[in-house]
Amino acid sequence: KKGCTFTALSEVAKTLNENDIETEIFWIGTKPIISCNACTKCSELGKCTFDNDKVNEFVQKANDADGFIFGSPVHYAAATGGITSFLGRSFYSNSHGAGGKAFLFKPGASVVSARRGGNTATFDQLNKFMTISQMPIISSYYWNMVHGNTPEEVMQDEEGLSTMRQL
Repeated sequence: KKGCTFTALSEVAKTLNENDIETEIFWIGTKPIISCNACTKCSELGKCTFDNDKVNEFVQKANDADGFIFGSPVHYAAATGGITSFLGRSFYSNSHGAGGKAFLFKPGASVVSARRGGNTATFDQLNKFMTISQMPIISSYYWNMVHGNTPEEVMQDEEGLSTMRQL
């Protein structure tokens, strides 16, 4: 819960809070998250039909949010299965077909963390959720990534932390 990605997101949140921008780090947890099966029931229900995880809770919060930063560690040069399933269902159940506008035109950014490699592929993967949802993507002066195998190692990645503060 308080690993490398949390450390990066906390650095962003700290800078935003110092500039009077309210933040919340929403943790999706460690329980398995079912992926979207495109059943389209969300267009009838106004929410995802699977209601045993945090997707619908998040989408409710997303309606009131002004912007988003999505984070994931890198696993095999990709975002985790959990965040991929979570975002897939969050965005699909809130698409125009489902009548939702929780993400429409709201700024978003992605943050990734890895011990060594796979960051840019993961960064691109997360950004695609926003580009298909008409969200302006916020960038920093380098790709939004940190390196380290532990939170302590991430705190030694000065360039990565500087990128988080600039974001």
